[in-house]
Amino acid sequence: MSFVQTFNQLSQHKKRSPLLTRFESLLAPARPEQIESLARQSVALTRQHFGKTMRLFAPLYLSNECVNNCSYCGFSRDNPILRVTLDVAQVEKEARHLAEQGFRNILLVAGEHPKFVSNGYLENCIAALRSYIPTVALEVGPMESPEYQRMVNSGAEGLVVYQETYNREVYRELHTAGPKRHFDWRLECPERAYEAGFRRIGIGALLGLADWRTEALALAAHLEYLYRTCWKASFTVSFPRMRPAAGEFEPKYSISDAELIQLITVFRITFPHLGIVLSTREPAALRDALFPLGVTSISAGSHTEPGGYTGVGEDDLHLTVRGRRQELDQDPATESACSATGQFDIADHRSAAEITTVLKKLSLEPVWKDWDSSILSPNPLDAAEIPSPPPSSQLATTPTPV
Repeated sequence: MSFVQTFNQLSQHKKRSPLLTRFESLLAPARPEQIESLARQSVALTRQHFGKTMRLFAPLYLSNECVNNCSYCGFSRDNPILRVTLDVAQVEKEARHLAEQGFRNILLVAGEHPKFVSNGYLENCIAALRSYIPTVALEVGPMESPEYQRMVNSGAEGLVVYQETYNREVYRELHTAGPKRHFDWRLECPERAYEAGFRRIGIGALLGLADWRTEALALAAHLEYLYRTCWKASFTVSFPRMRPAAGEFEPKYSISDAELIQLITVFRITFPHLGIVLSTREPAALRDALFPLGVTSISAGSHTEPGGYTGVGEDDLHLTVRGRRQELDQDPATESACSATGQFDIADHRSAAEITTVLKKLSLEPVWKDWDSSILSPNPLDAAEIPSPPPSSQLATTPTPV
């Protein structure tokens, strides 16, 4: 039995667990004073289980090529955007730039295109980083367990896969072409990742595609199932709200700032050990207000385009039309935009250094590294064989609970 069967029962309004019943009651429309009460409970639980630590990570985009047509995504196959796939040397240049800023936790992100992101490419990217980036996670197209196993063997220890929306009808309307059309295949992805050996698994829903409370209930059911059946892994959840992107998709649904606060705090109260991720999709002022309320992991100084940190790949920009590369009519350097197109616009443009200053003012401790492969080594002396990471005045190694 997989989560698909559990999910189908949920959508058929069959009897829900006590946890989900409580979750749904906490998520009901609330007055400001009720949300303030939830926030106080959330802060207390977060301090109890995570202390005052805040993990930092950076997304590193490898490719914006994609075979899927997803109406809401800037990388969607039919969008006439500037595309590029970084080679391994370029990926490493981007990663070293992030390492110099202090990052020891990098999320490798790529559109789903077997022609570009295949044949050992991901494994080679992971292997190129693992000597100085101890935590490498992936956000790529779903795979079978044996494929995921190769990623784990190469050094990846985390996987992020968002269902996007748990509404089957909306999912079908928004995904019109490509392998991403298969709802159940994607829904079972975290279980295949667990079978392959990933230690950390992140899930979420893209808020704005369907009613947010319905999405939240399905997401909570998914977490409840994973905690019960994949208990050796740790889990994170993210609540990304829609942002402007190529294709100019207009979401039919919205979630206010107050409702986002309620959503975060209810997940913390319901799942005290859950990692909660907040990305640079949200504006700076709101992020600062959300940091103490239950969030445990944040991105900083992010770019959502391949080569965004160092400019690598700008000499290979092109269009992809009906699966075929199409060269630009003129030198990309003379174009109004001379970099690859991002997946979406970010809202918080502050650097990692600026974010750490804010965290410290909030009495939160920035955590750049909380994992090292030597932890699993049968011989502690093996750690001496791992090259030292590039020096950084910003590096901190305070551990955080996992």
